[in-house]
Amino acid sequence: MTKEEELQRSKLIALSLLAAAAAMFVATSLAPRGFWVDGLRAISEAAMVGALADWFAVVALFRKVPIPFVSRHTAIIPNNKERIADNLAGFVEEKFLKPESLAAVILKTDPSTNVAEWLKEPANRDYLASHLLKLLPEILATVDDARIRQLLRDALNAAIGKLDLSRSMGALLAGLTKEGRHQQLLDDGMVALIGVINRPATRDMIAGQIAAWLKREHATMELMLPTEWISESGAGMIAKALQNIMEDIAADRDHKLRIKFDDMVRRFLTRLESDPSFIAKGEDFKRYLRDGDAFNNYIRDLWGSVRDWVNADIARGDSRLRDAVIQGANWLSEELLRHPAMRASLNQHLAGMARTLAPAFSSFLTRHISDTVKAWDNQDMSRQIELNIGKDLQFIRVNGTLVGGMVGLLLFLSARLMEWAAR
Repeated sequence: MTKEEELQRSKLIALSLLAAAAAMFVATSLAPRGFWVDGLRAISEAAMVGALADWFAVVALFRKVPIPFVSRHTAIIPNNKERIADNLAGFVEEKFLKPESLAAVILKTDPSTNVAEWLKEPANRDYLASHLLKLLPEILATVDDARIRQLLRDALNAAIGKLDLSRSMGALLAGLTKEGRHQQLLDDGMVALIGVINRPATRDMIAGQIAAWLKREHATMELMLPTEWISESGAGMIAKALQNIMEDIAADRDHKLRIKFDDMVRRFLTRLESDPSFIAKGEDFKRYLRDGDAFNNYIRDLWGSVRDWVNADIARGDSRLRDAVIQGANWLSEELLRHPAMRASLNQHLAGMARTLAPAFSSFLTRHISDTVKAWDNQDMSRQIELNIGKDLQFIRVNGTLVGGMVGLLLFLSARLMEWAAR
């Protein structure tokens, strides 16, 4: 049953009760007087009064009732549309969109745990992966649109134009070298280099270079000397010497090579921030990124390859992207369920985001609600409200008829009791 049919049915019930009360009133008015006849007439009179009064109250909400002196207080909803719009928007903002209310709801509902539990089910992970993969081609198609590509290109060029590569790189390296962090990087590099030197393949390569040098520079002596032994021994000596040097540097925080390394880093940072040649090279690189055909063609071809691969992978039955989404969702679920502190932290971050974003979102949404309601046609707005709540309002008429009848009976019995008491 449609809303229109439900509304008409409710109106018919209320009207039928009114008609029944009117029929009873007519019948009792024509019948001979008596206790029961008078009582039924009193009930029908009061029922009609209650029904008509509540009919007026309900109808007056939605349309004008042409009754002298009171008609200006009818059609309440159409005549007060703008005030209703503002009050509705204010109610939504006050009761639903307060920052602390939203934050409290987030903390109470524990969304991180709910998400983790939801992702725990394989069917839900499959559902998530399927919908993400359905959405991905639409996103790729949007980016492929010429206007979108031009917008992204303009935004990228604007960002590149504002970037000071030389000074930015200097600031980045300054942060990396703060409190001697570059020395730790040097230590890690030396440890890695020692590992490389001690590999058999590295020693074989050094020995090969020594043997080649002997053949090239001392071909005659190479025929008489034990070339293989010299090469292997020389490779071992070189590797050991390099290892000893790096171990000495690692053990001595004031080693002269460390001091030279510090000085080299400082001079390089100074040049990055102030050397005109470095700054000019940064500007040249920016122009290359922004205007160079080779770089832009490379990016376009790379994007095309990525897009084609993604589309081909999505079309496959054993999609790698689908497996990656499922595995990622499973990992996230396990990690969240394993670490209560992580869940609590995530909830706190979400609540903080709600507190930060709520004022702007609240202002936008309430303004949107108010403007939308104000833009509605008066009669159409009234009709839509009546269709949605009119069925329930018709029960006011039904109740008015029934309550009026009971009040009429009570008044009739009270009057008769007073008459009997007066005799």
